[in-house]
Amino acid sequence: MIGLLGGTFDPIHFGHLRAALDCLQGLALDQVRFIPLRIAVHRPQPLASTAQRLAMLEAALADAPEFVLDRRELHRDGPSYTLHTLRSLRDEFGPERPLCLLIGADAYAGFLQWYRPLEILELAHLVVMRRPGHDPVASPALRQLYLERVCEEPRCLAARAGGRILFQTLTQLDISSTRIRELIAQGRRPRYLLPDAVLDYIERERLYVPTDPARSPQPPHPNV
Repeated sequence: MIGLLGGTFDPIHFGHLRAALDCLQGLALDQVRFIPLRIAVHRPQPLASTAQRLAMLEAALADAPEFVLDRRELHRDGPSYTLHTLRSLRDEFGPERPLCLLIGADAYAGFLQWYRPLEILELAHLVVMRRPGHDPVASPALRQLYLERVCEEPRCLAARAGGRILFQTLTQLDISSTRIRELIAQGRRPRYLLPDAVLDYIERERLYVPTDPARSPQPPHPNV
């Protein structure tokens, strides 16, 4: 089975990496593919350039062979729709390889507003990453979809290529890219929130430092 973790990764941090590891081990995945978005659809556009985000991902994943940097979104024009990405992955891995789309609880709450969500679910399983002791908020329609597609054991994901929904509990780490950018904008070091190699790159490139020191940081955004 292959896990798929998309995002702006602006910057990548230990929250992303630990979530990927929890899913890799908990679901017995063969690999997790990190897929940086080119043009985000449901979130603000990244502040770092494509080349900078790629450099940070390469630094973060360098010593983890089970984590794969997947650049396919960056070569596509237009918004990064999950459906198109999954079709591309199906072309590469074939119709029978189980694909697991790893999404956060907030993203799951809005899943039925995504572009062609039911087609997405036919191409891959949904693995909803949740905090310990918390079930994701769901509308009545989403709750009904979950009841129709629920999967409680990783082995049921391995039995078919897609179509199931599983809740995966993660190690609780209160880390976000937004918070890291805010700390840097305030002149504070976000050490121990992200890999040292990524922090070194950020500091060399002077990423997320406001050009106007008087400018206040951007307000936080969810799911980044």
